[in-house]
Amino acid sequence: MTDTLTTPEPSLQPETPLKKVFIKTYGCQMNVYDSSRMADALAADGYRTTEVMEEANLVLLNTCHIREKAADKVYSALGRLRDMKKARQAKGEEFMIGVTGCVAQAEGEEIIRREPGVDVVIGPQTYHRLPDALKKARTGRRVVDTDYAVEDKFEHLPDPTKIPGKRRSVTAFLTVQEGCDKFCTFCVVPYTRGSEVSRPLSQIVDEVKRLADSGVREITLLGQNVNGWHGESRNGAPMGLGDLLYELAEIPGLARLRYTTSHPRDMDDRLIEAHRDLRVLMPYLHLPVQSGSDRILKAMNRRHKAADYLALIERIRAARPDIALSGDFIVGFPGETEEDFADTMALVEKVGYAQAFSFKYSTRPGTPGAELDNQVDEEVKSERLARLQELLLRQQHDFARSLVGQTMDILLEKPGRMEGQVIGKSPWLQSVNVDAKSLQIGDIIKVRITDTGPNSLFAEVAPG
Repeated sequence: MTDTLTTPEPSLQPETPLKKVFIKTYGCQMNVYDSSRMADALAADGYRTTEVMEEANLVLLNTCHIREKAADKVYSALGRLRDMKKARQAKGEEFMIGVTGCVAQAEGEEIIRREPGVDVVIGPQTYHRLPDALKKARTGRRVVDTDYAVEDKFEHLPDPTKIPGKRRSVTAFLTVQEGCDKFCTFCVVPYTRGSEVSRPLSQIVDEVKRLADSGVREITLLGQNVNGWHGESRNGAPMGLGDLLYELAEIPGLARLRYTTSHPRDMDDRLIEAHRDLRVLMPYLHLPVQSGSDRILKAMNRRHKAADYLALIERIRAARPDIALSGDFIVGFPGETEEDFADTMALVEKVGYAQAFSFKYSTRPGTPGAELDNQVDEEVKSERLARLQELLLRQQHDFARSLVGQTMDILLEKPGRMEGQVIGKSPWLQSVNVDAKSLQIGDIIKVRITDTGPNSLFAEVAPG
């Protein structure tokens, strides 16, 4: 049988002996953040995270539904976990399986029907109820909870800075907005994450302050449409993401801010001004366009033209000349001709990207794009994608090589593979390898770039 849940009162006191949870995260940075918060919620229930699946008492698959056959990959993983569960139960050991995230939201009861080994299915808006779901599942009631929660899940999650034994990185993700109202015809997000919801200003500020006080130096604000964030100031005035960034830039100890993912239609004047004025806001912007063809953009329901996007890029670069651009591209959307694809290649040439993500179009059940005629042949998609990726990779390497000889600040994040080596992040989100034996993780140091690798930079500590 299945059950739904009410929200439990949070507690930081473990109710049971130490248990271990293994979380497999698929997809976007939002899912990385969600996995971290699920681990926080489970810490209050006596769980600690492990990197070894075989030693876990609970395995969670935090799923993504953006790519084609995402559900198939989840069911394949669940088949393997089912066998592991039988072996562990034969030894008298607890072993529970949960599916969370967007596939959980989309599939719901179907997961329970197809996979008898699954104990809980939890959607993205209800993972704060996970500890209570596990309690119910231990009584034999398999739980499916994929409602869009009325309550604010963030209010019911424990403070991550107070979790016993939790290791804090010097960088952190922070969700400020969820869902999307744009309804691009290729995208499943409005159906799995729901409509746009923004977290309140006070809640965001309080969490950022706690993170900064715990040693976090860089925070990336997350949202399916992050620059659609809106709220109210303390005196009731309307605010957008630009206003929020100005507010967060004043928090002591916070050295760097980033945000992703943005929609061109919500890139307003105030946000562009923030890039001009705030040194704490890194000069790197992920701004997906998806196609350079106006005809395809219309079919995608993007509601902007290629010229609008290019004009926006000009305005952003005028405000922050050192900004680097990243983007998303879909190749082979239904009806895409060679002329349409040539328009995309031309747009890429005009913009010049420091990094980009490109994919072949894949149908998502339930989206308008799946019903369109003129689906593009897979071989044509593959050939076009190869050409696009060759261009994007060349631009990425050209940008990296342009930094050789330059001096810049990097934030030291973790030890490198070599003794005495530390890996930091450039302002443009590249990994930078530097020998810095006497320096500490969390330091921001000035380095000179000496060389480039396939996916990183190499540097030496700058004199002075």
